Amino acid sequence: MLDIHPTAIIDPSAIIGAGTRIGPYCIIGAGVELGPDCHLHGHVTIMGSTKIGTHNEFYPYTSIGQRTQDLKYVGEPTYLEIGDHNCFREFVTVNRATAPHGKTFVGSHGNFLAYAHIAHDCIVGDHVIFSNNGTLAGHVTVGDYVIIGGLSAVHQFCRIGEHAMIGGCTKIVQDVPSFMIADGNPAEIRGVNQAGLERRGFSTEEIKALREAYKIIYRSSLNTAQAVEALKHAESKTIQTLLEFITTSKRGIIR
Repeated sequence: MLDIHPTAIIDPSAIIGAGTRIGPYCIIGAGVELGPDCHLHGHVTIMGSTKIGTHNEFYPYTSIGQRTQDLKYVGEPTYLEIGDHNCFREFVTVNRATAPHGKTFVGSHGNFLAYAHIAHDCIVGDHVIFSNNGTLAGHVTVGDYVIIGGLSAVHQFCRIGEHAMIGGCTKIVQDVPSFMIADGNPAEIRGVNQAGLERRGFSTEEIKALREAYKIIYRSSLNTAQAVEALKHAESKTIQTLLEFITTSKRGIIR
């Protein structure tokens, strides 16, 4: 039921799911739970305490579940949890949390390209794409269906709303509202992620409503609070999702 290369080093306490393939020179540490039908191509390191779901694929030199790089960490038990059907390409790193009993969380159906980094205490949703060198600092939250362009960096404690897109080489230091495109250094909101929303089945009416909301928030003379007030009675659930994201922002949104 298992295919484990003889050069792999696996701690006796690790739990390996049925059908999992572990290639040459992989290292799996104590406290790792690796679900069924995963594939470790070779030279993969997974350390605990880490729980990984089913059908995840790890390419060479990925490093998963290592201790946080936060200097405040002094050895408390911390965790990493990863969902199902993710692909981690070469040299991707995902760290455990910092605070005692804290958790870094990665959802399902994500595609993480080479050298992407997910730091301590991040929460990453489903169906995301991190292009090469897409990098998260600690405590970042990334919504579902987010795309992060190559060589982009997200400051600690920022949030990236669902269905948002971050362009390549972008510096993010405030929250990126749902459904929007952020690009540049410093980043600016360039418009609605229309192509992405169309691919995911959003209706013409929903996209039109978002485009109108974008004009009110970003292209009118209103400040953010006034724009939210002007839109608060919108019937569109998509607009209400956008407004909820904006009104719950602690760092402020990118303008």
